[in-house]
Amino acid sequence: MKTILISLIAVLGLSAAASGATGGLPAGAAVPTVTAGTDVTGRLGRSVEEELAKSTEELTALQKRILAEKLPMAKELTDQENRLADLRRDQAGVARDVDRASGHVVVLTAEIKARKLELDYVTNLLDDYARTFETKVSPCELQHCRESIDTARLAMTNDDLTMSEKFIRQLAFFDVTRTRAFDLIGGMRFAGVGVDQQGNVVDGQFAMLGPIMLFSDKTGTTSGLAVVQTDSDKPLIRPLEGDLQPGIAAIVDKGEGTLPLDPSLGGALAALVQKTNIIHIFLKGGPIMWPLLVAAILALGTVLERFLFLSVERLRRNPGAMEAFFAAVAKGDYGRALEIGKKTKFYVLRPLCYALEHKDVSVSNALIYAQAKELKRFDRGLAILDTIITLAPLLGLLGTVTGMMGSFSLISGNLGAPGEITGGIAEALIATACGLGIAITSLIPFNALNAKVEQARHELGSAATQLELLLQPATAPVSAAAAKVAAAGAPVLETAS
Repeated sequence: MKTILISLIAVLGLSAAASGATGGLPAGAAVPTVTAGTDVTGRLGRSVEEELAKSTEELTALQKRILAEKLPMAKELTDQENRLADLRRDQAGVARDVDRASGHVVVLTAEIKARKLELDYVTNLLDDYARTFETKVSPCELQHCRESIDTARLAMTNDDLTMSEKFIRQLAFFDVTRTRAFDLIGGMRFAGVGVDQQGNVVDGQFAMLGPIMLFSDKTGTTSGLAVVQTDSDKPLIRPLEGDLQPGIAAIVDKGEGTLPLDPSLGGALAALVQKTNIIHIFLKGGPIMWPLLVAAILALGTVLERFLFLSVERLRRNPGAMEAFFAAVAKGDYGRALEIGKKTKFYVLRPLCYALEHKDVSVSNALIYAQAKELKRFDRGLAILDTIITLAPLLGLLGTVTGMMGSFSLISGNLGAPGEITGGIAEALIATACGLGIAITSLIPFNALNAKVEQARHELGSAATQLELLLQPATAPVSAAAAKVAAAGAPVLETAS
């Protein structure tokens, strides 16, 4: 391209020179013939044409080369763009995974924290359990589980142990105590040492039966009850007299035998003597318990009768008959309405039928009378419950006063009878508790029954208002739309225009 431009510039320069030479001649003068210049111009033209053809060929070759290289590069560009899109999708997926992983990390961190708190709590419980265990068992047992107690108790203060190792040692101690609890069900035997009557320490075996600890040495010559000594885990062995000694040795060595002994130390007999029932509590409450019993029976009977009455009235409900009744009244078919009302036992329709029968006299007064009659059926028995709710605590208070009076009279007269004094206090507390219990248990159904009465009063009042709207006199007629609404079951109050 550079060569072509140079050639073109040369041709243009020669052409300009020739034009200048010609232009310098006067008009009409003959143009001199320059043979040498013409030859130069021809050669230059041919040279330019050759250069142009050569440049055209080079340009064509370059275009072909560009075209040949363009398709692979476009394909490569497309592949790179697809790869970039894939990488972006992968990056988005990785970002989502990172976000999810971050959420999981937060959840796992919180869970790890919670588990650590639980582990610390359990570890502290086990530590307290290990520290207080030895104060709750017989000193003889410490010979059996002293090593486990010390290991678990010192685990928390040993900084060389990891938390897992500390926890494992505490669990090992817990397993020992759990095994001990199951072994105690049928008696427990373990090896240990005791001190005989001569002060010698002898090796042998213990057998624990409830609160009783028995001991027998390996030869069977030293056996008896293991009596705990102060500030020592080695008990003193007290032999029994007569034939009881061989029985102790057999129980300790073989786990079987007969021993005429009360392991409860008289506790079983005391529990049998102190065993009480509802009749005993009633009699112990004093004379005031009889009026309380009558009040409880009246309250229970009243509640049962009232709920039975409400169940029957619920079964007698007939909303369809009430809608048909109001529809007949709205149409002016009073005979049909009375027929519908008398066929059903629905308590809302009975006052409406009564008022409809006496509409020529006074609908309002008839409704008031019939509603009062129906509500009286719902109110029946509530006065009894109300009286019992008020009376029962007062009777309990009266029993408290009489019981305390008896206790104080005993204190002033005979201080050597504590059983009788506490009996008067028990009488006072039992009477008070029974009175409050009767009042509380009666108050709940009393409120429930009052709620049912209010519901019945509301239904009767709504139905009465609806009937009065439908039976308005001609001086205040109800429009057709209001009559339809009233017949549909909604009371409507409309002023005549």
